[in-house]
Amino acid sequence: MAHRYDTRTTIFSQEGRLYQVEYAMEAIRHAGMCIGILTKEGIVLAAEKKNTAKLLDTGSFPEKIFQIDQHIACAVGGISADANTLINRLRVQAQAYRADCQDMVPCEFLVRKVADHKQAYTQIGGLRPYGVSLLYMGWDKHNGFQLYQSDPSGNYSGWYATCIGGNQENALLTLKTDYKENCSMHEALLLVVKVLGKTMDSTTLTSEKLEFATLKLRDGVPTFEVWSPESISNLLKEGEAIRKKEEEEEKKKKEAAERSLDEK
Repeated sequence: MAHRYDTRTTIFSQEGRLYQVEYAMEAIRHAGMCIGILTKEGIVLAAEKKNTAKLLDTGSFPEKIFQIDQHIACAVGGISADANTLINRLRVQAQAYRADCQDMVPCEFLVRKVADHKQAYTQIGGLRPYGVSLLYMGWDKHNGFQLYQSDPSGNYSGWYATCIGGNQENALLTLKTDYKENCSMHEALLLVVKVLGKTMDSTTLTSEKLEFATLKLRDGVPTFEVWSPESISNLLKEGEAIRKKEEEEEKKKKEAAERSLDEK
């Protein structure tokens, strides 16, 4: 029955579903993993890069993480062309607010403005939903550090830790288990490495396949920083060492448990 209702975004099915919105969200499930974690020191964003061709000049443009303004950045999951359009819209809205109010745009205000725009594309005939989800990290003087997620339907919500993209269910399960409120930035970075190691298709994590960015306060000023490949490699090495140590400890526990059972 779906084919009778999935040709237009403005027609509900008999079950009350908008199939084109669901198809847009399905496109995001095939995108690379993006993770955001809120900490007491700032916010971490990390993303998996799908295009790792050797001849691609990766330093010429970002693929997954974009700065919107001095105090806001976002990671994208889904169709790149749609993402570029929304990134440009976000930047224009941020600068328009700065020009009008002589101040940085509040994070939720900007997220809501673009979410409303995305929602309109699910109600107007002749248009299709944006096939992209966004993870926003930002800081403002009203609410401090904030992490938001928005999807093609126009919904948005605030999070302590969340993710979008492929293997989202497994990643969220790990985040629910291991995330600690008020964790440090370094602890959040190691958690990101752990989640990526469990959810990415690749057997080994390398800096060529990943993007990392952080948002911190330095002397009271929000500072966005994109990590270099060398810094990412060092973090991955530390995460790998911790993983091996945990595996050895788990192996010792199992052996001790087996010995105790044999003794009984």
